[in-house]
Amino acid sequence: MKKLIPLAVLLTCTFNAQTLPKFTDDIAMKLAEKPLKCINQEYPNKTAHIINNDKEVLLSPSDLHPSFYGCFDWHSSVHGHWMLVRLLKSKPNLANRKEILEILNASFQPEKIKEESAYFTKYAVSMNFERTYGWAWVLKLDEELIAWDDPQAKIWHQNLKPLTDEILRLWKIYLPKQTYPNRTGVHSNSAFAMGFAIDWARAKNDKVFENELIEKSKYFYLKDQKTPAYLEPDGSDFFSPSLEIADLMRRILPQREFVKWFNHFYEKRSIANISEIPIISDINDFQTVHLVGLSFTRAWTMKGISKSLPNNHPLKKQFATTSDKFLTNALPLLFQGNYGGDHWLASFAVYALSEE
Repeated sequence: MKKLIPLAVLLTCTFNAQTLPKFTDDIAMKLAEKPLKCINQEYPNKTAHIINNDKEVLLSPSDLHPSFYGCFDWHSSVHGHWMLVRLLKSKPNLANRKEILEILNASFQPEKIKEESAYFTKYAVSMNFERTYGWAWVLKLDEELIAWDDPQAKIWHQNLKPLTDEILRLWKIYLPKQTYPNRTGVHSNSAFAMGFAIDWARAKNDKVFENELIEKSKYFYLKDQKTPAYLEPDGSDFFSPSLEIADLMRRILPQREFVKWFNHFYEKRSIANISEIPIISDINDFQTVHLVGLSFTRAWTMKGISKSLPNNHPLKKQFATTSDKFLTNALPLLFQGNYGGDHWLASFAVYALSEE
């Protein structure tokens, strides 16, 4: 009888030769198992809910969030749902397609989504909940549904509308008041969220919101020069602050203007530093495992930036090659940790792989 090779071992053996991972149906199915397992797993859970009175102490995660209570925290559940939609759309022959459909149908029930939307006005200071990382993933989820010409996707898009509308309302209130960007390498990073929001605004053809985001992006970052990316990363980063900014600016500037901005943004030592694979000292630590996610986000931002550079730019090929290196390194690690990575990393892997 032929002995089956564990997926993590297979991936490691396959990709140690620095071959670019292929987004096959088999890999997609294995990645899908991560959110399929945790979307209905309520505990352990980091609710991020601010308790206002003793009655709220008794509220469970599913009481607070009937659709997005699993996967350890709200935003991970949201982008786990995005991932499953992306897989249904791009990999129609998955063996676990039926299970994915059942999970999504249950989450996108209209009454549940209305309750998710109501959360932002139901509790004191809840209008700040998941600002702006979780907001960005809600819009990315909706963007995926908008761009999918499928009858079921249209139903889900319509069911999600109360939540999307609420996120849009809150963001339009917040954006004019946001005086400074957040330049960290974790959830509150402004450039990441604004990039996803611009993608959604364009898919939705919301010119007003798009222009507001573009003007704020220019206000935040257009004068940036010699970014200190030689200091990256912090110990629990899953974003490169500098690459997130560059990935945002390539969305909003014409190529000639972007190249001029980009050439002043990075120094040689910073490019060298952000091209190094992060050292993962303890893959089972819930914070250190963020550095696996950093490889995925560096991969997709470098790939997007590379595509935006002209053919004669010296960093075009280098960024594309380095992107592949990050992706090749990170994918096997996804299957070697514990719930600290299992509840979220697969979404980042799918985004990086599908951006190829």
